[in-house]
Amino acid sequence: MRRSILGLAVVLLILLGAMAAKSVLIALPPVRAHNDPGQFDAERAAGRLAFLLGDERPHPADTPANDFVRGKLVMLLQSLGMQPIVRDQVACNELFKQRGVSCARVRNVIVVLGPPAGKAVLLNAHYDSTPVGPGAGDDGIGVATLLEVGSILQKRALKRPVILLFNEGEEPGLVGARAFLADPLSRNVGSLINLEARGVSGPANMFETSVPNGPAIALFSTTAAHPVANSLSTDVYRLMPNYTDVNSFADRHWLTLNIAPIGNETRYHSAGDNLAALDHRTLQHMGDQTLAAAERLAIDPPAAASGNRIFMDVSGRTLISLPLIVGVVLLVALLIAFAIIGWRRGGMVRGVALAVGTMIGSAAVAWIALAAIGAIRHGMFWRAAPAWSHLATYASVILAAATLLATLGGKADRTQLRAAFWLTFLLLGGAIGLAAPGGIIFFLFPPLIVLLGIIATRWWQPAERAATWLAILFLYVTWGAMLALLEELLNGGPMWLFGPLGALIILPVLIEAAPVIRSAGLRFAGAASAILAIILWGAAAAAPAYSADRQQRFVIEHATDLDRGKSWWSVVNDGKPVPAPGQWTRGKLPHSERPRWLLPAPAIDGLTPPTADSTVAANGQTRTISLVLHANGADSVGLIAPKDADIRAAGVDGSMRPFDRSAKKQKYYLTCSGRSCDGLTLQIVAGSNKPIEFMLVGARSVLPDRARPLLAARPQNARPQYLSDQTLTFSRIRL
Repeated sequence: MRRSILGLAVVLLILLGAMAAKSVLIALPPVRAHNDPGQFDAERAAGRLAFLLGDERPHPADTPANDFVRGKLVMLLQSLGMQPIVRDQVACNELFKQRGVSCARVRNVIVVLGPPAGKAVLLNAHYDSTPVGPGAGDDGIGVATLLEVGSILQKRALKRPVILLFNEGEEPGLVGARAFLADPLSRNVGSLINLEARGVSGPANMFETSVPNGPAIALFSTTAAHPVANSLSTDVYRLMPNYTDVNSFADRHWLTLNIAPIGNETRYHSAGDNLAALDHRTLQHMGDQTLAAAERLAIDPPAAASGNRIFMDVSGRTLISLPLIVGVVLLVALLIAFAIIGWRRGGMVRGVALAVGTMIGSAAVAWIALAAIGAIRHGMFWRAAPAWSHLATYASVILAAATLLATLGGKADRTQLRAAFWLTFLLLGGAIGLAAPGGIIFFLFPPLIVLLGIIATRWWQPAERAATWLAILFLYVTWGAMLALLEELLNGGPMWLFGPLGALIILPVLIEAAPVIRSAGLRFAGAASAILAIILWGAAAAAPAYSADRQQRFVIEHATDLDRGKSWWSVVNDGKPVPAPGQWTRGKLPHSERPRWLLPAPAIDGLTPPTADSTVAANGQTRTISLVLHANGADSVGLIAPKDADIRAAGVDGSMRPFDRSAKKQKYYLTCSGRSCDGLTLQIVAGSNKPIEFMLVGARSVLPDRARPLLAARPQNARPQYLSDQTLTFSRIRL
């Protein structure tokens, strides 16, 4: 009995240790201490970035701070022997997947390398930051990469032109990318490598390709020495509301690779996105991939490929790729095979119920635990130490599985449960494939290995069990690595989601260890797993919520509705109560659907809102509204129209953009960012003669002196993220 209990303890500890160590699967090699001529030098690239960012102040588009960065960028390019071109344009761009158009004056910096003829390779990164932080990751890492890659490629005998595009205005709405499409140089582009960031560390993920993806994957698979990419991520990304410059370029149908790190999103779009936090290994990884792919495209393009492929990396060592149709056929064949095996062995209903019940049960246990802790601690209590919540969630999987093994699976033998699990695994893969076909790749090889083992039992009896352990190992190094990246991506939750996702690794191990669990006693196993889950949830509850590295999001605003004569203090955070005196309540401001903390505030004397002079030209059932903006000191000016306004397009003369018609039941947003908005003429095309009431929003990235007590009350490990501390005004005009 003691031996069985010890065996059970070893199984549980190894399982949790393996789940805790998943990040090792995607660990990056150290920065090279020595680089041969022609290799990407991460330290040299980081030094150039430090020169560009200087005192690391924010440098949004069309601000004096960004002028300073651009001046140093041009100087650096010239010192490297390149001839930069600066294009000065006022441009507008639609906000993809939402009803929005954004305008700004942008100055794209362009360098052309290589011969004048041939389909060009475009390397793109943006050099503006948000108003919140210095942007060392987003997108300083891309700028540094382009500088180093350009300095290397200019010395090569290129067969195709290479265009380095350092664009301005990505943060306000991909405006620089849209402006480049009006540039004559864009007409000769045939391929694109876009560099972005949603964090400051971890591998540089290739997360988006052109569609169909065959040509892009052929390039990536033959050039990336340490590939980190999978087709589930690329498919899921298309379903998300996020977007990058690639969206603006999509209509040109260029061969495309989009690359970005996602490690530690808590620093993204904040003052924490600084040089000290930027991992040079991440810069090395991005640089090596970009240089290899760009060089291949410009010197020796890969053989033509077509169609869609599904793909995944194996712990960043190699890339497995299959035609999508092959993946679908193999999935169907495996489903049929395991359905037959499960039917012949019996106990299939119990086994499938065990697998499904473990996924649902673990999610439920994790949700209840998170809700209970959240009711006491409020906010993202896991932000500083998410590993404890992840481990507690995986302990909840063990608890759910052990409980169901003692009940539903108690009368089924291991071979029956094994067949039922892999059948459920394949059914889940098919369900995921309906929404994201690229996800099929993760559900093929583990059951295929098991099936081969079952067949091999004719010649070697232990083959099935040996193959099952090999399948679990393969699942761990592929799905486990994917799960580690997902933990970084979904650091804001929902945390309970990792229960069913982790169950795909944990449950097959417990099924194989069923004899050990049963010999220790199913009741004891359930009690032990419950105690383990309670201990880990206790650790998650006791861990600090925020730290100097992973701080709380905490944005302070002063907002005034001039028409209604009301003013508020506003705090945008993760829902944790504001540590400042007053009756704070949860609510919304007139310009946004985002919940925030609100407190009545005194008005600011002498605050002048933006205004606009208007003219209207009717043309049948449509009309064009022209507005001359007067910013009156605002850093950005926004116009918001009701959902039923029927606005067709907006922008400036020569750069009118349609609103995304796929975005339904949303208000219309038209924004101008930067100092050039003052005096700019915006045009709006409406689909009817019905008057429209616009809300005019002015934003200044400063707070009044009266905000000092609130600033002093901001917690130590808290900072603005995504939005800057700002002063807002709202007024209305009817046109």
